[in-house]
This record gives sequence, structure tokens and C-alpha cells, in this order.
Amino acid sequence: MFQIQPMSPELYRQQTRRSTFVVIAIFLALAMLCSTASTQLLGSPGGDNFKWNLLGVLLGLGLTVALVRQQLWSRPLMAAAVYGWNLKRSLMRVTNVMHHVKAGVAAGDESAMKLLRFYHLGLTQMLQLDGNSSELSQTLREIDAHREAMQARGLEVQQLHLDPAWLEAVKQFKP
Repeated sequence: MFQIQPMSPELYRQQTRRSTFVVIAIFLALAMLCSTASTQLLGSPGGDNFKWNLLGVLLGLGLTVALVRQQLWSRPLMAAAVYGWNLKRSLMRVTNVMHHVKAGVAAGDESAMKLLRFYHLGLTQMLQLDGNSSELSQTLREIDAHREAMQARGLEVQQLHLDPAWLEAVKQFKP
């Protein structure tokens, strides 16, 4: 279950830039190493070694992905990037059933209202973390209207976690 956590946009961008540079450096080193090794072992001197260079680069990419997922993913260096990844994946899970969510909200379903509120809070944070204030200003009216509707029904507006049961519950509503 994903939980929205407070995070400074400036710190988030600084940390994700740093982790991005580390991953790029690892990829460049591995791609060059694998490319050189493949052309030395499998290529021909003075011949066209493009396919062996490409094979080395692709191998370097695969090794980089494996290294990041197996070794770096759980390290503090990657914490901000992993959080952003999980936030965006959670928002995508809601986006995939948004037509059901909106139908559920229109029917007054509590799970759908909570799910939409989580989506609004997550979207707001994602846009702030990414520094996309123009898109955020376009959605504020919808966000505020939904928050007021929840308050009028006495529902908690701080929906900071994504409950998988909500996703299943809204699938019953037909758009």
C-alpha cells in the first residue's frame, strides 16, 4: 500500500538529479566496457564491428538495469527517485480506472470519493515535485470542489494512502 509522504520539491529534484547522474555514469562505464570487450573478443580488426559495439551497449544497459534494481534501489541514494516512481505508479493505477472512479463519485460512493481524493493529493504532490505549477493551477478548481463535497459528507479529506480495496470497489461502477 502506497503512502504519500511530505517531501520538499527542491530536495526531491536535487536527490533525483544526483541519482540520475550516478545511473548515467554506471551505464556509460558498463556500456563502454562491454562494447570494448565484445569488439575485442568477437570483432575483427579493421572490420565493421558495429553489431558487436551495439551488443556491448545493450549488454551494458541490461547490466545497469539489473544493478540499479538489485543493488541501488533500496539505498538512500535512490530514495527520492524510488518514491517518485512509486507515486507515479500509484497515480497510474487510479488513472487506469478513472472512468469508474468518476462514475462512483457521481453515485456518491465513499470508496470512489476517497480514491479520487488520494489521486488529487498525489497528483498535487507529483506536480509540485516536478515543478509543474501551470498544470496544477488548472486542476485546483476540481480538487477544491471534490474536497468540499467530501467535507460536506463528513469524510476525512487526508487520504494519504492508496487502499487496493478502493480500486476493486470502484470497478463495479459503469461510466
